[in-house]
Amino acid sequence: MLPSVRRYLKLFTSIAMTAIALLAPRTSLADTSMSSYAQGEIVVKYANGVSSTSQASIASVAGADDPSALAPHTRLLHLKAGVNLSHALTHLRRQHDVLWAVPNYIAHTSDAQTPEQKAPELPAPNDPGAGSTPGGWEELQWNFVGTFGVNALQAWNNLAADGAAGGKGVVVAVLDTGVAYANRSRFLRSPDFSPYEFVKGYDFVSHDPYPNDHNGHGTFVAGTIAEATNNGIGVTGLAYGVSLMPVRVLDGAGEGDASVIAEGVRYAVNHGARVINLSLEFSSDVTASDIPDLIEALRYANHRGVVVVAAAGNEGDSTIPYPARAKDVIAVGATTEHGCLANYSNDGKGVTLVAPGGGADADLAGDPNCSTTLPPGRDVFQETFTGASPRQFGLPNGYEGTSMATPHVAATAALIIASGVLGPRPTPEQITARLKSTARKLGSPTDSYLYGAGLVDAGAATAAGGPGAISPTA
Repeated sequence: MLPSVRRYLKLFTSIAMTAIALLAPRTSLADTSMSSYAQGEIVVKYANGVSSTSQASIASVAGADDPSALAPHTRLLHLKAGVNLSHALTHLRRQHDVLWAVPNYIAHTSDAQTPEQKAPELPAPNDPGAGSTPGGWEELQWNFVGTFGVNALQAWNNLAADGAAGGKGVVVAVLDTGVAYANRSRFLRSPDFSPYEFVKGYDFVSHDPYPNDHNGHGTFVAGTIAEATNNGIGVTGLAYGVSLMPVRVLDGAGEGDASVIAEGVRYAVNHGARVINLSLEFSSDVTASDIPDLIEALRYANHRGVVVVAAAGNEGDSTIPYPARAKDVIAVGATTEHGCLANYSNDGKGVTLVAPGGGADADLAGDPNCSTTLPPGRDVFQETFTGASPRQFGLPNGYEGTSMATPHVAATAALIIASGVLGPRPTPEQITARLKSTARKLGSPTDSYLYGAGLVDAGAATAAGGPGAISPTA
């Protein structure tokens, strides 16, 4: 059982949120919703066989124009000035040729808080971390090699022995605020990224082929997955040999519409990604029926053999938000440097497994790894913006959350694929099973609702043998 302190805290939070909702100005669309959506936009899916002329007529009568294609039969409608969103939805949902119509809901990054400023055994990498001494990264990156890290050194040796150092040959798409991947205009490539580790991406916010980071969050996430390693700069990336696909679906404030995220998912799948990282979440009251375009895109990714990993959210609650709640997605909770569930991390039966996210321990009586009297554990560190400028980089404090935990799992999934331990083309279901079966158990045997299958272990997941593994001659 969760301790009474945490239970009462959740109850108090629920009451407070209800009070805020009652006092806040109401919209004409969702009088009971705490979620947000793009003003003047509706995502609609027409039935098969409905002509473009008929689609345009239906949209026009509803007060919309300038439709944008998102997927087969799915369109993003822009309402004309003065058209009531609720009335337009009601009209569209009554049409025989419309399968569904929903507002364009907005997701946000899954940081627990805003950053303060936005074969033979291989030798350890020489990255200096926060200092100048080669190998200093090990002191800083507890999340990779600490007592409750993800066992990165063993994973790197496993992949080197398999001839796929650092996950070479796998494409991982980072759907986020963009990535500091190139020098262009006012943007600079992060000094700890190689220009050769990226494949072509896209900016679905600005609608151009230049997904530069406007926030720093996406660069941080991408760095955890594939920061250049053993280059004498900064820190290391867990799957440093993979190819990163930067896909911008969140704006400079870290927010993005469901329709834009769905477009990003389909783009990543259609352009060769094997793993998709979604360090973002919707409000907990957003349901699958509110974001059908994104649910369909996630299902499409699964059917095409692409692993999707998403943040379990940072409300300290037992409700997992979408997209992590979706059936075809790996939901990642966060742990601290002490091996305890982080106090902000959501938990519950929807959590698949956990990974390092940093911060303070949850108040879990009986868990020897948890303490609310000791100082909080350290944050997670990666090279990203040290302030608001996309031209100044460093290792800033303040990054903790399930956003930070999620890329550890995405990187491990990529390493599993590259290692060949599950064969040349493992399914998302096989990869998920491998992640779960090799995870390190945390808490008591009855704490699976807190930690899922346990703490992701990249070393064990990429080792020869074990559940689901094939023999080299198979």
